Amino acid sequence: MAFKYNEIRKLVWGEIYMHELCGTNCCSRCSRREECGSCQNVKGHPFGGNCIVAECIEQGGKDEFLRFKENLISEINGLGIKGVEVNDLNLLNGFFVNLEYPLANGKTVKLLKDNNVYLGNQIEISGKERCYGVVADRNYILVCEYGCNGAEPEIILYKKRESRIC
Repeated sequence: MAFKYNEIRKLVWGEIYMHELCGTNCCSRCSRREECGSCQNVKGHPFGGNCIVAECIEQGGKDEFLRFKENLISEINGLGIKGVEVNDLNLLNGFFVNLEYPLANGKTVKLLKDNNVYLGNQIEISGKERCYGVVADRNYILVCEYGCNGAEPEIILYKKRESRIC
């Protein structure tokens, strides 16, 4: 199925001013816009990686993406993690959200791919100067906790998704 370049006018953030494949206006907010190759030029693979929104739109258009997003929000809210409730998910570049997590053996690990684009959100933790970060794609959900600018990140949950349909 070919990408539906002009199908989406309102999707994640309202009126669209750019001509991305997904119509989310993500290109205009990206500091690495010149490096990505432009979504239309690279057929939904910015930075050489995968974009969850482009994948969904390629498979079934705007309706498929909206269905996927709503199902993912329900899945995240159903995890039962106190304080983790999302109402919306935003496009997040992997290079911004791919934190290095310390392991018990003293090593660190990154769980995401810097060149992929994910859906996620940040949730302030009441009474703390920390946040939860939620990031997901078709295959995995990551919930972490971190301080200012991603300091001292901790993995709360990293799991394979139950529903991988998109």
